[in-house]
Amino acid sequence: MRCFTVLGPSQTGKSTVVERLGSLEGAPRKSSSPYGLNLTEFTFGNEAWCALDAPGSSEALVHAQHALLASDACILCVSSAPEEAVLAAPYLRVIEASETPCILFVNRMDEPGGRLRDVIAALQDYANHTLLLRQIPIREGDRIIGSCDLISERAWRYREGQTSALIAIPESAAEREHEARSELLEHLSEFDDRLLEELIEDREPPSNALYAISSRVLRENRIIPVLIGAASHGNGMMRLMKALRHEAPPVGVLRQRLARAGNVDENKLTAMSFHAYHRQNVGKTVLVRALGEGLRQGVSLGGSSLGAVQHLANGKSNSAVVPALGDVFATVKSDHLPVPSLLTSDAVAAPPEWTEPTTPMLERILVPGSERDENKLSETLAKLSETDRGLTVLQEESTGAHLVCVQGPVHLRDLCRTLSDVFHIDVTDRTPSPIYRETIAKPSEVHYRHRKQTGGAGQFADVKLSIRPNERGRGFTFSETVKGGAVPRNYIPAVEAGAREAMEKGPLGFKVIDVGVTLYDGQHHAVDSSEHAFRTASKMGVRQALSQGAAVLMQPVFRSEIHIPSIYSGSLVQSVSALKGQVLGFERDETAKGWDIFRALIPGGALDDLARALRSATQGIGYFSKTFDHFEELYGKEADAIVRAHEEPGVAH
Repeated sequence: MRCFTVLGPSQTGKSTVVERLGSLEGAPRKSSSPYGLNLTEFTFGNEAWCALDAPGSSEALVHAQHALLASDACILCVSSAPEEAVLAAPYLRVIEASETPCILFVNRMDEPGGRLRDVIAALQDYANHTLLLRQIPIREGDRIIGSCDLISERAWRYREGQTSALIAIPESAAEREHEARSELLEHLSEFDDRLLEELIEDREPPSNALYAISSRVLRENRIIPVLIGAASHGNGMMRLMKALRHEAPPVGVLRQRLARAGNVDENKLTAMSFHAYHRQNVGKTVLVRALGEGLRQGVSLGGSSLGAVQHLANGKSNSAVVPALGDVFATVKSDHLPVPSLLTSDAVAAPPEWTEPTTPMLERILVPGSERDENKLSETLAKLSETDRGLTVLQEESTGAHLVCVQGPVHLRDLCRTLSDVFHIDVTDRTPSPIYRETIAKPSEVHYRHRKQTGGAGQFADVKLSIRPNERGRGFTFSETVKGGAVPRNYIPAVEAGAREAMEKGPLGFKVIDVGVTLYDGQHHAVDSSEHAFRTASKMGVRQALSQGAAVLMQPVFRSEIHIPSIYSGSLVQSVSALKGQVLGFERDETAKGWDIFRALIPGGALDDLARALRSATQGIGYFSKTFDHFEELYGKEADAIVRAHEEPGVAH
């Protein structure tokens, strides 16, 4: 079986392309994953094929990455409008990182749009590989009525519901065809010395030699050929499928590529897992591609026995099924197989680094609808994070509530639907509270005496303490300057422990940071003093001193690294400023052509707004990662509102 992925932005007709390709020589068999990955099995040219139709949402990009991991080649489906080229930038980025041979298909050429050369020029801004036209459109007025193949120099007229008709190249297209063909030959000659000689000697190269060179440079991932068509009308589908059949590399090339990227012995690489999901009453289903012979139910794969092998289309298990080299199959009761992973008979190897998903930008607390659901939710989220690498599961620091980090609102909606439909857990979501802190703005001193008599031995401790603001980031410090044994040495650790306890909640209701406490005097009683008494005296005394120290609210500030196409960099300065952030600068992303890395300091309470602003400003393409940097003071009405909200019942910080 040969396998390819069709990927690209939403609304570019990817699913229609797959449907048309699968129906060229018979009826395809389709299956779907809850994560939006559709698999279509079909036959073409007496060969078995599997097309992986990756979801088009940028929030589901990780599933497209995993599909590429299993693919001999891919088709990047793009719009015929030049202004929409930027939407393909994330896909070009992952395709090039994966080193997957790619054919770029400009779909919906029947719709009004820009010139094809403008589309290619706009896309080239995001591709290190040369985008090389293999076809040009034939126009009749404003309509595209056919295409001309630049290698064979044959022209075809589209016919609705029928195969295209061979025609002579129209005079109106002859000059453009000659120009585009010359450009094609010039680029191909960079990879073939014989072709270069023929061009220098002004000899016409034979078509079969050009097809052979084209096939080789695609298999070697040297260029990205560009084909055109309109899948909704079936236009260009046969030519696209023939290009895949004759030019896409065999599964052995994929095996070599994965072994090299994963540092695995190629001779031992047996299979790779690339997708998984949970089904009601079935459990975890893992999709695997066979990279070697001999796989069947019960054999050792990844260090344990392979579970039941299932047909993709009908989900039925058959112990007699023996997947052939290159076959894609499903397996259940193989929970030991992580996804994605490279598999030998006795070991599991990590996938290449390029499969890492982008950092989730949206954080939400999931609130279960019942106590029964509360008990199930933690275990279920752990299961889902195994099959969805775009999901991160944590606990809220202050409450221990279930905190999920997702790629965006669509991803969150799909997660909640899976919890309800598959695991019967109903949840609502809320925004997590930023982690605020407080400190003091001025020093103060306190003399606190703890005395308690309840019959028998009493409690007595007397402490004199001074507190002062520490420099930012130093945290809590404790020192003592007691002289003459006023406070015995064995009680001083208890004084420090009491002071630390007082830091857990300050006058504003938040944890206190960056404060220094000094014990400079006190008294004790030979009978009634104890560690407990001094601990209590210290805690109460420090609390009193904090209330005198002009408490200041502290907000968290995060260092954010924002990844965006360069055309959006200018507008981001205003967005960051509007969020009261600080711009640190930006630079070209050396790993992705046409992208910038924009660095800024963003208040923790504005991260949700940053995610929304970034999605809006970049049409959902931009993303950011964050790391905590420091706490800074927050004053005025905003600080007062946060303190009031914190005092309300049920609000946790």
